[in-house]
Amino acid sequence: MQKMCIILVGPTAVGKTAMAIKLAQHFNTAIISADSRQCYNELSIGVAKPSEKEMQGIPHYFINSHSVKDAFSAADFEAYAMKKVQQLFVTKDLVILVGGTGLYIKAFIEGLDQIPPISALVQEKVMTAYNEGGLFWLQEQVRQDDPVFFETGEIQNPQRMLRALEVKWTTGKSITEFKTHQKKERPFRVLQFGLELPRALLYNRINDRVIQMINEGLVDEVCNLIPYRSLNALQTVGYRELFDYFDGIISLNRAIELIKQHTRNYAKRQMTWFKKDTSINWIDASDEGNAFQAIIQQVL
Repeated sequence: MQKMCIILVGPTAVGKTAMAIKLAQHFNTAIISADSRQCYNELSIGVAKPSEKEMQGIPHYFINSHSVKDAFSAADFEAYAMKKVQQLFVTKDLVILVGGTGLYIKAFIEGLDQIPPISALVQEKVMTAYNEGGLFWLQEQVRQDDPVFFETGEIQNPQRMLRALEVKWTTGKSITEFKTHQKKERPFRVLQFGLELPRALLYNRINDRVIQMINEGLVDEVCNLIPYRSLNALQTVGYRELFDYFDGIISLNRAIELIKQHTRNYAKRQMTWFKKDTSINWIDASDEGNAFQAIIQQVL
């Protein structure tokens, strides 16, 4: 029997974690997270990290596996996940990978082009300028320094633009010049499922989740992370808005409303990314039971 990896994708708050756990219980297997923020020990509430109770004894990997002080890229995730899945395949015929970080999932399935390493000095220089100038500065700098990426890349995504600047300032070349689009062959079968909800329902879930995060102590969590605010891991929705609150730039209520808005924007970008992949089997997640059965039927 050929080994298989079920990949579960979709926007934030759609119900990926609960579905992945249900599938892992059914197939008696483990889960590898493909979330670029849940891997950090220091981040918890703001990244909707599943609790021990929610994980229900299912082994999870790439959760609490790194520190925000660790530099980590999609290429690093590819290496991590490929090593872990091969270890799991020794005793499992099927492994589940779940997350909303599209580039990490793409790296796992297809591999990534090799980009020269970026020095800590360049990373710090780019991040310092970004923290001083904000998103507008970042977009304008990318437009000037890497117009090709600016025309074709994700110019609402700070992480992608920071990466583009780092590569440009290091190599003098556009990050797009390093893209060869050559897919790697994987020695296992991949089956992708996408969970989706009607937009109004998804946005209501997002708004409710933000309020739940605030009630669970997100403000205190972010306050404790102020010493790390310049790190790339903290350039994240739910954290940057509260840093502005602590700086006295906006009120707490305004910060909360911006977290809701920016999370909805992020969910929209996630769906735009995933909908481009025609190999994803889309499942209506409105009824968890029906969605679970629909996935099981396609796997068997």
